[in-house]
Amino acid sequence: MADGFRWGRRPLVPRSAEAHTPPKEDRVFPSDWARTDAGVAVRQVLLKGAMHPLIRNELTLRVFGRDNLEGVDPPLIFYSNHSSHLDATLIMCTLPDRWQSKTAVGAARDYFFDVWWRQAFTALVYGAFPIDRSRGGRGAVDKARQLLSEGWSIVVFPEGTRSPDGHLQRFRHGASRLALETGAGLAPIAVVGAYHAMPKGRFWPRGGRPPVTIRYGRPFWPREVETHQELSRRMTRAVTELLHEETSTWWETLQRAQRDEVPSLMGPTGPGWLRRWEGSRPPARRGPDRVWD
Repeated sequence: MADGFRWGRRPLVPRSAEAHTPPKEDRVFPSDWARTDAGVAVRQVLLKGAMHPLIRNELTLRVFGRDNLEGVDPPLIFYSNHSSHLDATLIMCTLPDRWQSKTAVGAARDYFFDVWWRQAFTALVYGAFPIDRSRGGRGAVDKARQLLSEGWSIVVFPEGTRSPDGHLQRFRHGASRLALETGAGLAPIAVVGAYHAMPKGRFWPRGGRPPVTIRYGRPFWPREVETHQELSRRMTRAVTELLHEETSTWWETLQRAQRDEVPSLMGPTGPGWLRRWEGSRPPARRGPDRVWD
């Protein structure tokens, strides 16, 4: 109590006064315990016995491309577009077993590691490690590098934060730099429909079991003479191609990619309401089977 412990609430100091308050000791929540054998066993039970059935009950979920991970050796850096708090849960629940058991999620420290119960839940269910966005994630890079060296795969969201309007944002270079430093492979993931199902500001999915699709792409590796900017562009392009598969086919998307004609998904230019309107269009609930899926 003397240290200012508060039962499940965030600090009372308003943001406008943070610059005038005495600095607090920077305490990083320990998360290594969640990646022990016991922690992994409990996480598998929670993901398969509680989280996955709950997701299936609340959403109309489709998953494609998990066969792209067959025959690939860990570790990998899984990365995805980010438009909802559902994203990490969807990825962890749909990963194949051999990847799910040894994959950790990078989570924003200012949100998921702010109070004790959310810290414990995030670390246990997602094997998560905190990313301090206010400092550029410096400490998180060291932790991610350590996990990769120990054979753990990680899940990151290069956009840095959830999309406010459902459209793809510019990728930051942290993941590309990490891949170049460690030589780890990059596995693109596209999450379609999560913004419509549970956009920023909601704490539970919409009713009616909205459709959500997860697409896993083929992993790729950094090139020797590649810069982090070039690798970030390749990463963005891989996710963009997966997102376009939802409205066309794998073959059509591949042909457009070879002609360098894959359109951007950054959204229309204009006022915020227009971007949110376009970004919140629900994906088709049903459609013809994709031959190349």
